[in-house]
Amino acid sequence: MSLKSLASIENWPVTSAAAGVVGADGTVRGVRGPVGQRFALASVTKPLAAYAVLVAYEEGAIDLDEPAGPPGATVRHLLAHTSGLAFDEHRVMSAPGERRLYSNAGFEQLGDHVTKATDIPFAEYLRQAVLEPLGMVHTSLDGSPAKDGVSTAEDLLRFAAEVQAPRLLDPRTVAEAMTVQYPGTKGVLPGYGHQNPNDWGLGFEIRDSKAPHWTGASSSPRTFGHFGQAGTFLWIDPDAGAACVALTDRPFGPWAIEAWPVFTEAVLAELHR
Repeated sequence: MSLKSLASIENWPVTSAAAGVVGADGTVRGVRGPVGQRFALASVTKPLAAYAVLVAYEEGAIDLDEPAGPPGATVRHLLAHTSGLAFDEHRVMSAPGERRLYSNAGFEQLGDHVTKATDIPFAEYLRQAVLEPLGMVHTSLDGSPAKDGVSTAEDLLRFAAEVQAPRLLDPRTVAEAMTVQYPGTKGVLPGYGHQNPNDWGLGFEIRDSKAPHWTGASSSPRTFGHFGQAGTFLWIDPDAGAACVALTDRPFGPWAIEAWPVFTEAVLAELHR
């Protein structure tokens, strides 16, 4: 089956775009565009980094509830954007657990924490723990674990297949990652304004009833994933039994706010036929 709905990326106001859908059974349901082209991921780096952190947890190198980041915060707080750190500064804005403050700085502190615990630079740990085992040979991290990943649609489909049917992690750990952490926490979803609640799991944003949102109106509340300012996204909808990846070379903006939900609606409609 090749999803015709993926063809709509050719109408996006971008120079280059690649997209694909993979089912929960690991079957690629369709691809479009240069799926082997490397794109900057921006914040779609975070789910990859989070997965590596969870591998470190399962290996016993770290614990989710051990101190990390600012005083009173834990690894769990950092993964769930509730450590109190500012967006792009290593500056404390609130007490841990009080607000959902989306923080690149928090993911940078996560990377430092894993590096110290394992004595392996985080980019190398990510490669050994996640990228290499999944065959993601065109994916790399050069810089911040929050935003400096580069990958291909082909590689991200491998990752999306893993998250849906985990081999590198215990399925219970992945279930925890897609479960709301610190329920009821308010905050701003970058690009979409204040959300109450602003639900997140461990490194993955959870759709729930957020509006407006970058997924579709018919996306299930259990949908989780991430989008990036590079014009990239990855969503996994457990109710649809599928995940979708889209990478572009145009920064996120009004074009994406308009195009992405329509695209997702078309993909889900075709999957449900």
